[in-house]
Amino acid sequence: MVVSKKGILFLCSGNSCRSQMAEGLARKMLPKDKKIFSAGLEPKGIHPMAIKVMHEIGIDISSQKSKSLSDIPINEIDMVVTLCGDAAERCPIFPRKVKRIHWAIEDPAKAQGSEEEVVQAFRKVRDKIKFYIENKMV
Repeated sequence: MVVSKKGILFLCSGNSCRSQMAEGLARKMLPKDKKIFSAGLEPKGIHPMAIKVMHEIGIDISSQKSKSLSDIPINEIDMVVTLCGDAAERCPIFPRKVKRIHWAIEDPAKAQGSEEEVVQAFRKVRDKIKFYIENKMV
């Protein structure tokens, strides 16, 4: 189990899918006093399919915003979870000790095929993130 005393930042390249879903799931699953943030190295806005698949499990992320690292109160972070290789490689150095964890999760926004196949890709990523939070953070 991973313990954070201050806050957790979920970081990916675009802050449009994976990190947004992780933020929503963590807010629901982790203790309410835990500060949860998400950001992207190059924020792109929240993908509508991420909102849709989170809504399916009763979590509303429609009011979350796509953010860059400069939008995050870095002094409130003591753990960073990178969700893609790009974020892991380009993750900045923080001014104090911050625990880093990497979860290699495919980008559902790159899924191709029918609408149902794309929805399934988003559900698979959502469920994988939920599994990691349940088994590595709770």
